[in-house]
Amino acid sequence: MTSESDTAEDSASDGEQTDAGRTGVFVATSSAERQDAFAVRRAVFVDEQGVDEEIEWDEHDEPDAAATHFVAYDDGEPIGAARFRVPSVDIDSAGASTAEAAAPTGKVERVAVAADRRGEGWGVRLMDAVEERAREEGFGRLTLHAQTRVRDFYDRLGYVAHGDVFYEAGIPHVSMTKPLDDDGDSTRE
Repeated sequence: MTSESDTAEDSASDGEQTDAGRTGVFVATSSAERQDAFAVRRAVFVDEQGVDEEIEWDEHDEPDAAATHFVAYDDGEPIGAARFRVPSVDIDSAGASTAEAAAPTGKVERVAVAADRRGEGWGVRLMDAVEERAREEGFGRLTLHAQTRVRDFYDRLGYVAHGDVFYEAGIPHVSMTKPLDDDGDSTRE
């Protein structure tokens, strides 16, 4: 499940490397960074949107899970999070060309930006970081389940919706996919 209402075009995905004042989007490699990402998710999904904690946390959040977690910081404050993983089941290839359907597909999940920081470009930064990582790992396309209220955000990034609206955690979603190009450019308005 993804949630984002960030519309700015700021696309930087790196930042200062000082501990207290770091700014940017980072792969969460330490337990503290993972906890920072989880704190953002809790604030957005559990506290703000009312998602049951038993649904929000799953096996892909375990320390040894094969998922990559991202955390966005602004001057050391955690303000955004995302998760990237290889899906465990075959991904629906609706709308994909034969080459795209044959390319390894990754899944973007749990995209969240703190309510008071939306509209500043952090959602774009998070997605740029996830897409860059996916390209580095050889993925040819990404899929995600977008909350319908923020579908336009993903449309602007080049994701294409397919299939009917469905519910996750009681929230309407739509499946979306995007082929990853080699140069990393996203379509934005």
